[in-house]
Amino acid sequence: MAKILYFASLVDKLGTPSEEVTLPADVVDVRTLLAWLRTREGNWEIALMDNKVRVTVNRQFAALETRIDDAVEIAIVPTGAG
Repeated sequence: MAKILYFASLVDKLGTPSEEVTLPADVVDVRTLLAWLRTREGNWEIALMDNKVRVTVNRQFAALETRIDDAVEIAIVPTGAG
């Protein structure tokens, strides 16, 4: 399972500091991960727009094209003040 950590204002906006998920087969990189998470109801779509967050994969900042799988730790941090 992939572990996803949310930081700063995202914790309040999304209602959780972290979660463990099994990624769908079509979630293969950071871009598709964010797109998948944005399909959730509530604040997810606006809070996780590509230009509003930075993502780390295994504690290294990642590009949208960075490959991911169920064996990674992902952190999502708001850009700027959040």
